[in-house]
Amino acid sequence: MIPVTKPFLPPQQIYQSYLDGIWKRNWLTNMGPLASDLELRLQEFLKVDHLLFVTNGTVALQMAIKALDLKGEIITTPFSFVATTSSIVWEGCTPVFVDIDPESLNIDAAKIEAAITENTSAILATHVYGNPCEVEKIDRIAKKHNLKVIYDAAHSFGVEVKGRSIFEFGDISTCSLHATKLYHSIEGGLLITKDPVLLKKLASVRNFGISGFESFDELGLNGKNSEFHAVMGLANLKYIEEISKKRKALTTRYDDKLKNLKARRPIWHIDSENNAAYYPIIFDTEELMLKCREHLQLNEIGTRRYFYPSLATALPYLEPQHFPVTDDIAKRVLCLPLFYDLTIEEVDMICRLLLRIQNN
Repeated sequence: MIPVTKPFLPPQQIYQSYLDGIWKRNWLTNMGPLASDLELRLQEFLKVDHLLFVTNGTVALQMAIKALDLKGEIITTPFSFVATTSSIVWEGCTPVFVDIDPESLNIDAAKIEAAITENTSAILATHVYGNPCEVEKIDRIAKKHNLKVIYDAAHSFGVEVKGRSIFEFGDISTCSLHATKLYHSIEGGLLITKDPVLLKKLASVRNFGISGFESFDELGLNGKNSEFHAVMGLANLKYIEEISKKRKALTTRYDDKLKNLKARRPIWHIDSENNAAYYPIIFDTEELMLKCREHLQLNEIGTRRYFYPSLATALPYLEPQHFPVTDDIAKRVLCLPLFYDLTIEEVDMICRLLLRIQNN
């Protein structure tokens, strides 16, 4: 069986080499020395000024909304993982969907202004598959209408635009370090902001809003992460360049072998390099996609309709809405296997199977 994704695991002895220190210190959570060290190392690696390591990417989104004190409507995308929308609803705000661009699959910046009302407080956009949004256009719109901007950068670890970390855009960027991601800490997330005052508030929110042993500054939650998750993050960071190189090589192989497939790839941002977080393809028809998916399943090859269905139609706590581009793309997109342990030979086999079923 070839799964659609598989977590990278470092050599076991490297992970274990950190454990003696945890046992000696008996400091397991509450931002211990290893979690703090991981924050500093990631800050340096990602070339950002401020960074917080938190429980997961969903909590990061919830904390971002809370720290910015957002109310009313938040403009967002219907083409993303459910956490992008559910976090908005969870924090008592109303998601307002805007259709996506058919090439990048990100929120269509040209359609955002038409969705702004007197109740709009922010834009929450996803860098889909790690592909950067039109950050400069979104920034101009936000400044014009005095809106906050949060980027769901769950897939965007290591992505840069014009040599600048994608995490530096917007008021806050969030990232997921879930086990399925190209870089992970088993469970985990990141919060990044350029604003030191906002960073201080986010750090307080992460720790229940506690300001002292007997005092509280604000409403908070438990967004801290453990030393054991930090160890996985530290261990995996030693291999991130090797991981990225391998995944990019596999992506290039797919691109080469699938040139004649009746499908296309999303168009990546012109000033950015693909981080090979996923390998999505958009088939010419839903019929062909389903046929290929079934054929791969019969050959024990996992795929994922990521993202299907549209969040605007799928969630029982929202009235269904239809957006032509999102509805169309969601029906035809499929993510193929992509992970560190995948071999070139396995990629070639997957490609042969796809081309064979297409030509039958």
